Amino acid sequence: MPGEPRLHVLVCAGTGCTSSSSQLIMEQMNEQLCSRGLDQQIRVIKTGCFGLCQKGPIVAVYPDKIFYCHVKPEDVTEIIEQHFIGGQPVKRLEMNDIDELTQEKIFDIDKIRFYAKQQRIALKNCGQLDPENIREYIARDGYEALAKALHEMQPQQVIDEIKKSGLRGRGGGGFPTGVKWQFAADQPAGDKYVICNADEGDPGAFMDRSILEGDPHAVLEAMAIAGYAIGAQQGYVYIRAEYPIAVKRLQIAMDQAKELGLFGEHILGTDFSFDIEIRLGAGAFVCGEETALIQSIEGKRGMPVPKPPFPAVSGVWGRPTIINNVETFANVAQIILKGSNWFSSIGTEKSKGTKVFALGGKIVNTGLVEIPMGTTLREVIYEIGGGCPNGKKFKAVQTGGPSGGCLTVEDLDTPIDFDNLIALGSMMGSGGMIVLDEDNCMVDVARFYMEFIVDESCGKCTPCRVGTKRMLELLTDICEGRGTMETLDELENLGKMIKDTALCGLGQTAANPVLSTLRLFRDEYEAHVKEKRCPAGVCKKLLHYSIDPDKCRKCSMCARNCPVGAISGVPGQKPYVIDHDKCIKCGACMETCRFGAVKRD
Repeated sequence: MPGEPRLHVLVCAGTGCTSSSSQLIMEQMNEQLCSRGLDQQIRVIKTGCFGLCQKGPIVAVYPDKIFYCHVKPEDVTEIIEQHFIGGQPVKRLEMNDIDELTQEKIFDIDKIRFYAKQQRIALKNCGQLDPENIREYIARDGYEALAKALHEMQPQQVIDEIKKSGLRGRGGGGFPTGVKWQFAADQPAGDKYVICNADEGDPGAFMDRSILEGDPHAVLEAMAIAGYAIGAQQGYVYIRAEYPIAVKRLQIAMDQAKELGLFGEHILGTDFSFDIEIRLGAGAFVCGEETALIQSIEGKRGMPVPKPPFPAVSGVWGRPTIINNVETFANVAQIILKGSNWFSSIGTEKSKGTKVFALGGKIVNTGLVEIPMGTTLREVIYEIGGGCPNGKKFKAVQTGGPSGGCLTVEDLDTPIDFDNLIALGSMMGSGGMIVLDEDNCMVDVARFYMEFIVDESCGKCTPCRVGTKRMLELLTDICEGRGTMETLDELENLGKMIKDTALCGLGQTAANPVLSTLRLFRDEYEAHVKEKRCPAGVCKKLLHYSIDPDKCRKCSMCARNCPVGAISGVPGQKPYVIDHDKCIKCGACMETCRFGAVKRD
């Protein structure tokens, strides 16, 4: 129709791309389009995360289906002149894959292999619309599910539909969502609450943040549906203050929805009233645990309390409360709109639908991945993720963050679902998936997670407060060459004890990374304690550098670059040697030597 832009330019404005100047790209693009009189023909739209974070900042152009990667502000003029005006895409910036059959480059967005095996439900709108414009959400069936629930369904019918869908909580525990809603609905009438847990604390996890940044209305609509189903009129989004972009867009979305009568009194002309408030968390990992989260919302120190009673019976302010995380809510509206049979047809027998993973670590394509349950680890790591970079050998993948465990090459053909990962000694968790290669030391990885747990423990129960600190001490002893075989036994026994006695779910799973690496990579632990050697060359206290006199060219480069003067020799006359009492194991000598004379044992 007249006045419709001929090009829509979608620019990623998620946290990752924003930190790489995507906001400046948008500003410069808009300025140049205005100065050239093209601002009515070409519309620049900020979006949420496209998922392929490794390629950011990302600019997608429709209807041309051009996907630009690693765009910089200085590329804007070339894109406008060559593509928008000249009609020729800027090839050097295009995302391209190689077709495995034809060995030809793939330029079409729809055929990019990173997306080929994904099925986007929770991420349906991320990267597709302006999250700060409610009308774009409405144009993509937004709030139709809420209207359907309010005008065509009774509250129990909504709960039954969620039950039949098989949706399980995506925050880590995997508890059936509909069953949780039923518990709250069955409580006597009165004040009830709906809470969205957006306190995403796992290292390397950014699924919930990206959904809120890219599609906040999907979560808000689902919370209203949940409120209708259980008889609640008030909701809270508990989100960490470290997510400023998500907080800002969430508030904008709430204000816009309220302005259109989608929140507040008598929603869509019915007797149902519902409102939502934001509660900012201070970033405590333990507040991801539901009872600690409730304590924080109430203004108390965020510490877990024993269960039962469960929040669905006695939650915030002592009233029935349902708590689901962001990704769980992001599935709800589409289940109501498309039906439980549609959702339950995706996934496996006991794990329905899809799961979003934050794929990171030693992987070519870092980013957000949403796959049907039952997809294998091999497909995620190699076909979607592109495998380990620089030809390195895959070693393990850590799933479930500090509460999860490691999976090895032997597990690559395992279908991913809740039960399979638990059976292998790991867990789904909120969706962090950290890939490790041959250069990672598994003892050091376990120590990293234990350092995190010790820092984040609320300190309420002795097993977590004291036990995890002792486990960290034992791991440090092993990494620094003081460990013995008895240290390994004590580490394992202590981990099992904490698992059995800690107060909350976070404490009970705190030892999982240690126990799984002990079981799967015991040879690495034994090399640290028996041979005082780190096979991966990571633990500095166990490294030993030496110079092969036969290969030494007597050039003095190693000595000149040693920061502590630990290398001596005579240029052109005498081979260089390392004084191990002075050596700080920094590796500068090995990096500097061009002749392979420096060895690391």
